[in-house]
Amino acid sequence: MSSALPVADGPAVYAIHENPEWFGVFREAFEAEGVPLVEWLLVDGPLDPLAVPPDGVFWSRISASSHTRGHALSKEYARSVLAWLESNGRRTVNGRAVLELEVSKVAQLAALKRAGIEVPRTVAAIGTAHLVDVARDFHRELAAPFIVKHNQGGKGLSVARFESPDDLEAAIARGDLDEPQDGITLVQEYVPPAEPFITRVEIVGGEFLYAIRADTARGGFQLCPADACAIDPATGKPITPPGATIAPQPGDQLFSLREGFRHPIIDQYLAFTRANGIEIAGIEFIETADGRLVTYDVNTNTNYNAAVEAVAPDSGARAIARYLGGLLADASAGRLAQSGHPAR
Repeated sequence: MSSALPVADGPAVYAIHENPEWFGVFREAFEAEGVPLVEWLLVDGPLDPLAVPPDGVFWSRISASSHTRGHALSKEYARSVLAWLESNGRRTVNGRAVLELEVSKVAQLAALKRAGIEVPRTVAAIGTAHLVDVARDFHRELAAPFIVKHNQGGKGLSVARFESPDDLEAAIARGDLDEPQDGITLVQEYVPPAEPFITRVEIVGGEFLYAIRADTARGGFQLCPADACAIDPATGKPITPPGATIAPQPGDQLFSLREGFRHPIIDQYLAFTRANGIEIAGIEFIETADGRLVTYDVNTNTNYNAAVEAVAPDSGARAIARYLGGLLADASAGRLAQSGHPAR
């Protein structure tokens, strides 16, 4: 697939992404819903910033973890592409401003707190030279285990729990901690769950779709719902991720539908996504052992789990296809009206 912008014969939904392995379910959903789709694989290739973009709706699925797949420049490329599209009046979904939330947990936490949503206590360390000093100050205040994670991460990669700053210092000395892509590492309170699971709330087009329950005993910190995240490509066996207390076995399902889930947090999330221009998202929270509900992650390139999709009241992938298809129809009708032709 070429990285240059492929152009459809007519108006279409253009999916901007960098990981074909995650995209098959969406390709199938758009075909099933009869919505014209063009994939734009944003890993390299030319861009003419003086050209006029094709007609369509442009959906960004650029991920904060793209650098872990050898696509370190996709995020920067996407910033320019989305700015180009929006300056030409094209309809973007999860556009330029939302990308900034996707690639920065600092930005996510600040926005969530501003919306009145509780988040874990967090300090950002710029560079690694003073990371241990930052952790010592943090640990002195909380006197409890803490985690470190990259500001620009994904799939739970880079997340590690430490009992003390000395343990962190030893891990750094061993070379166990990777350098963060953007130079920012978070030191964050470890939030013990009341039960070993987290909840992920899926939102499409400003509507609550469903909630899933993710098993942290087997999934640890790496709770990516895409099937491709669960299997080691070298061995073909389930991955036992950092933070897991039980090794997953073939056939284990880490994700299940949280049936009948209704909670005031849903309305808070819907208001948060509207305020920040987020149209498609999966937002994760922990119900804690001390009775809090703590939100810690916003995924704006959300993936869906096949086992959950099979029993959910609606398919996330098909809901996205219908939503973007509706936006495409509205955009096409608007152009027809502007040209003097009746919209049908």
